[in-house]
Amino acid sequence: MELKQYKQNPKTSFLALEYERLDQQEKITQETAGEDPELCELAKVDILEIKKQKEVVWKQMRDILNASKDAEKCPKKIILEVRAGAGGDEAALFARQLAEMYEKYAVIKKWNFSRINESQNEMGGYKEASFEIGGRDVYKKLRHEIGVHRVQRVPVTEKAGRIHTSTASVAVLPIFEIKETTVDSGDILVEFSRSSGAGGQNVNKVETAVSLTHKPTGIIVKCQSERSQQRNRERAMEVLVAKIEESEREKAESAVSANRKKQVGTGDRSEKIRTYNFPQDRITDHRIKKSWGNIEKVLNGEIELITKALVEAQEELDNEFSEDVSSDS
Repeated sequence: MELKQYKQNPKTSFLALEYERLDQQEKITQETAGEDPELCELAKVDILEIKKQKEVVWKQMRDILNASKDAEKCPKKIILEVRAGAGGDEAALFARQLAEMYEKYAVIKKWNFSRINESQNEMGGYKEASFEIGGRDVYKKLRHEIGVHRVQRVPVTEKAGRIHTSTASVAVLPIFEIKETTVDSGDILVEFSRSSGAGGQNVNKVETAVSLTHKPTGIIVKCQSERSQQRNRERAMEVLVAKIEESEREKAESAVSANRKKQVGTGDRSEKIRTYNFPQDRITDHRIKKSWGNIEKVLNGEIELITKALVEAQEELDNEFSEDVSSDS
């Protein structure tokens, strides 16, 4: 990278100026040594010291930009969505358990967790719900939760004690600080309604809930968690942009998937990634073929062992891919 690019970046501009100063100092020292042979040996020592300082400054600039690139790949804010799948009321109850598991995990990690939209059934389960989670490594830790989660247990509604299998899906949408997508306001259909809730004072008497439909893609986003219509609209817009960007990334990745090793379950939302087997008190992640016990503990937010294993598995795949690319080149 040329020095000009470091000078233009506000995060490295001050270091670039220092590098430029050292570079000028090195040239002056070399010129002085050439004019006076007696100073030549002393100048050599000075030049070596200047070169060392330049290397340190250059490395600092490179590290700062690399850290920025890493931050862009692993944003500090995500939208997490859960949706009931097959299994009726039991699937909705399981979807709610998953959402609560992520909320408790967020508390443990000291992340910010807030609700965007919730649609409940009569038993309090989630037909669908979306949340915003922000904090260090949040995308890195939760990106592998994308997919279908399956539960095997005796539902509370089951009279004969039979074990049922139900599912819920999880989606994770990264929110980047630098927006990659500009959405034309003419492409968005905006609708307002009253927020739904548990009843009584929780139900708004004015139309504060917002629904946004992106006409070109058909993507629909709803937000009702905020008290004001304007704030709900802003949050819904944030989610809409994230969904459009995710859709574009999926298209781009599918175009080059033949040349890229499969990620650990971050691509196919219909993929059954994990089974929660209550009778055997066992959780199995089918992608890395690994199991853990104590389901209740995991559903209480203690999922670090699982997220850590998935991150490590992804890093292994990335390293293998890098080695394959190097050998091919």
